[in-house]
Amino acid sequence: MIAQNFVHVDTWVFDLDNTLYPPSADLFGRMDVRFSTYVGRVTGLDKAAAMALCHDYWQEYGSTLIGLMTHYDVDPHHFLADVHDIDISHLEPCADLIGGLQNLPGRKIVFTNGSSNHAKRVLAARGLTRQFDAVYGVEQADFQPKPTQAAFAKIFAKDGVRPKASAMFEDEARNLAVPHAMGMRTVHVHPEPDDADHIHHHTDDLAAFLSQLVR
Repeated sequence: MIAQNFVHVDTWVFDLDNTLYPPSADLFGRMDVRFSTYVGRVTGLDKAAAMALCHDYWQEYGSTLIGLMTHYDVDPHHFLADVHDIDISHLEPCADLIGGLQNLPGRKIVFTNGSSNHAKRVLAARGLTRQFDAVYGVEQADFQPKPTQAAFAKIFAKDGVRPKASAMFEDEARNLAVPHAMGMRTVHVHPEPDDADHIHHHTDDLAAFLSQLVR
């Protein structure tokens, strides 16, 4: 049984976007519009070139923000406030996910490459605010994004996470490599499985997966 692989876990770490809500909500589609507009304004590039640069920075640095900070001295707080200024009114609570989280023993935290304010808005819209003990955005990691070792080390030290007694849930497969190396149980939350060695479990339905962890 899957639950046997989590009996040692007392801290549950969750990514936010496309993890605590389904990809079909398409928040990234809404954010991409603001990303390309912001990057175009800063760089002078047209929409297509700006979007391509966003992707290049995401690949190289882990986030578009770090690329802009490195090459254009962008104010990270201004950037995050701008790109996360999107309509999320279509997000709805999920009773099964709420119940699954309630049943997890121990501490539950969110760690996202987005802003903590964005995370709190999304959690509220999903009815999940009370399910988490702490919410950490990229600001709390000193703007060091996942998948870097520094990002995880910063947040885990701040929260007192013991990796070998913890589990990480994340939609980006590459963001699970460091947690795996640190001794965490890793769960890839994505429509398509990834057979990378650093992924222990895969699910395309987080609520259903959590329901299997009841002890």
